[in-house]
Amino acid sequence: MARLGTACPALALALALVAVALAGVRAQGAAFEEPDYYSQELWRRGRYYGHPEPEPEPELFSPSLHEDLRVEEQEQQEPHQQGHRTPKKAIKPKKAPKREKLVAETPPPGKNSNRKGRRSKNLEKAASDDHGVPVAHEDVRESCPPLGLETLKITDFQLHASTSKRYGLGAHRGRLNIQAGINENDFYDGAWCAGRNDLHQWIEVDARRLTKFTGVITQGRNSLWLSDWVTSYKVMVSNDSHTWVTVKNGSGDMIFEGNSEKEIPVLNELPVPMVARYIRINPQSWFDNGSICMRMEILGCPLPDPNNYYHRRNEMTTTDDLDFKHHNYKEMRQLMKVVNEMCPNITRIYNIGKSHQGLKLYAVEISDHPGEHEVGEPEFHYIAGAHGNEVLGRELLLLLLQFLCQEYLAQNARIVRLVEETRIHILPSLNPDGYEKAYEGGSELGGWSLGRWTHDGIDINNNFPDLNTLLWEAEDQQNAPRKVPNHYIAIPEWFLSENATVATETRAVIAWMEKIPFVLGGNLQGGELVVAYPYDMVRSLWKTQEHTPTPDDHVFRWLAYSYASTHRLMTDARRRVCHTEDFQKEEGTVNGASWHTVAGSLNDFSYLHTNCFELSIYVGCDKYPHESELPEEWENNRESLIVFMEQVHRGIKGLVRDLQGKGISNAVISVEGVNHDIRTASDGDYWRLLNPGEYVVTAKAEGFITSTKNCMVGYDMGATRCDFTLTKTNLARIREIMETFGKQPVSLPSRRLKLRGRKRRQRG
Repeated sequence: MARLGTACPALALALALVAVALAGVRAQGAAFEEPDYYSQELWRRGRYYGHPEPEPEPELFSPSLHEDLRVEEQEQQEPHQQGHRTPKKAIKPKKAPKREKLVAETPPPGKNSNRKGRRSKNLEKAASDDHGVPVAHEDVRESCPPLGLETLKITDFQLHASTSKRYGLGAHRGRLNIQAGINENDFYDGAWCAGRNDLHQWIEVDARRLTKFTGVITQGRNSLWLSDWVTSYKVMVSNDSHTWVTVKNGSGDMIFEGNSEKEIPVLNELPVPMVARYIRINPQSWFDNGSICMRMEILGCPLPDPNNYYHRRNEMTTTDDLDFKHHNYKEMRQLMKVVNEMCPNITRIYNIGKSHQGLKLYAVEISDHPGEHEVGEPEFHYIAGAHGNEVLGRELLLLLLQFLCQEYLAQNARIVRLVEETRIHILPSLNPDGYEKAYEGGSELGGWSLGRWTHDGIDINNNFPDLNTLLWEAEDQQNAPRKVPNHYIAIPEWFLSENATVATETRAVIAWMEKIPFVLGGNLQGGELVVAYPYDMVRSLWKTQEHTPTPDDHVFRWLAYSYASTHRLMTDARRRVCHTEDFQKEEGTVNGASWHTVAGSLNDFSYLHTNCFELSIYVGCDKYPHESELPEEWENNRESLIVFMEQVHRGIKGLVRDLQGKGISNAVISVEGVNHDIRTASDGDYWRLLNPGEYVVTAKAEGFITSTKNCMVGYDMGATRCDFTLTKTNLARIREIMETFGKQPVSLPSRRLKLRGRKRRQRG
């Protein structure tokens, strides 16, 4: 009892000290919504630093494991390879960390510094550690990824502002690279704009968990008519959204340098990373003739939160062992070589030409007999990177290459069947010159258009010949004899001339598509989340938007829906629109011309000049996502990429032969009720994409009697076989006989003229 009595005063004194300490924490505003969680989190971080996790094992497809792979001798002599260098401002983007390291020193060049956008220079002085929120300290400062304002990972409900001019300029529009609608001053404008121009305005982000904030990226307002941007601002953080701590520079508040124009992003890294839940941007000055308007992205690392079920449930993971990183030209070529060496029996690397800068346009063929066209086997292609800054499609195709190889080796029945029954061509980078520019800029500071065009300033996606006008003019001239067919429309001579404004890459794709009898293709693009099908050009003059269907509109709708419906987000009615367009009314699909008219698109050219049905697949709101987003984007698109390839086996297929069993090339296949024909390949085989139903199909060829039959297309996957045997016409037989004996058929009119001339000479 005596001991207990003497211990009581000491215990009371200890409790009093704890109470005072807790009161002090509350006074500084560092209390989290859940105090127990906050103290547990700090304790967990201490344990975490003391026992670092082991480094992850090298991945199966990491190019660093194959640095000794040799490249072709002619490639070693390419001018680009001789002059290849890493970006000036930083090294290659580094892979997103699998664990958070709380760090506090000057960062080495990393993913977020690999940018061409402007970086602020007012970060020389270290900030004071006397903050009301924890300041992260460690030996090496980590480069954190974006929180996800641009990718929509941050929802509208996590964005708040002091005031806004109107709903269309609310906080939910303050996302990096967001684009305004065609008609400004509507619900979809191009930034957050404060309701008043004073120093009390702010926009804040609720990360919904403790986050180590490391930087802020800002832009001005996206507008054709107005010039609005913030030229300087303060940054504040909080754990409860009531008490805020301003980022310091020594003893005073730090003023960050903002934008000098409205489109080029500017990165400001915090002098010391700040741990908090909320972050607020407080504009201090703005363009003289403008208003307080800004778009932004926040860089930060969410702290480990194993006790929070909400975050664990919503985290996307993948089980595929793939190389989730951004690949420059050299790394892309090396990765292709790795895949080829792993699966030499089903892959072949080739190039379709060169870019303006001399970079080879590499493609990979995947087939059980690479290098040859098998009679009866359809040809499919994916293209990405027509716009060099739309990087997600490029990386998805590189991931698809690895996935198909791995799953084929693992004897995945679905992939084995696809590879053995389809000849697949994958062209990951159609505009490598543009990509290299975007790569130097990086994922957040490249803006909306850096690297979009070719080196000579051409938009490849709109650089194909306009065959729509030729077709529609011929259809409108009903009294004149028809000179333009409904398919295989010839390219105008002016387009083929050397003086035409045609990109080298465009000519290479045209030659590629004329050489290989593609049946179905998809070109992957970025900046939106929708599948667009032709026509892409409006038929009516002076209109910029008009639904303009092809004769195969129902087939195209199905093809588009097959991708959109199997994508994780495209048909999600709860999904926020990327910029201005809500495509949910057509379930993630859109007719290209009803969206915005484009003359000379790849989709329209492919449909009117070849047999190939081509669609544009916009795979994400963010054209150039951070590396940390690639696993989730792969999961979003993986099933869709496979399902879309499988659609090449929908419809009818067959052979058109003569009586001797020889294939007839260039025979025309017509479907009753569909004003668009296709033609047979060099071996006489054909594929016609059709939806389920019964069709009257006709095969005709020059010198042969036309043949017609009924062909049924079922709902099960797999094209219906519909062969034709054509008999030669009598005139063709006569010509064949005469050619065999070295004589030509005699033309009766010319013979009469000769006889008349002979008689005249005899009379004279």
